[in-house]
Amino acid sequence: MGIHSERDLADFLIIYTRDMAVSDEEPGAILDRYFVPDFEYCNDGLVIDRQRMIDHVRPVRRNVDKEAMAADDWSGVEIHEALVSGDRIAARWTLRTTLRKGKTFAAEIYMFGRLALDGRILRIDQVSRQLEEAR
Repeated sequence: MGIHSERDLADFLIIYTRDMAVSDEEPGAILDRYFVPDFEYCNDGLVIDRQRMIDHVRPVRRNVDKEAMAADDWSGVEIHEALVSGDRIAARWTLRTTLRKGKTFAAEIYMFGRLALDGRILRIDQVSRQLEEAR
């Protein structure tokens, strides 16, 4: 899977987010579909490499409401804008999820990135803002 169009980018945001949160698939295999092995993911100033991302997935998978996220009509990712220009990507999107204990999490995310020749991600720089609707 590579990102070559705005539709690919939107699909990535939805499918990757859902699969990393609720899939039984090994997180490394999911990452390898979308990211080059030595990618950097800078989120709110914290640079996350492949191993840190894998380590981050375990608590996420324990804490999300898997039934809500795995539903066929899941709308936990709302894409507001998705742009692809050559090897550059940008998106503005909202993530909403229900946690296992009934709380919700919502954040608006601004993401910028760079792609490898095969369309996998080399680097992402993103900032997020937690929304007040989260409780």
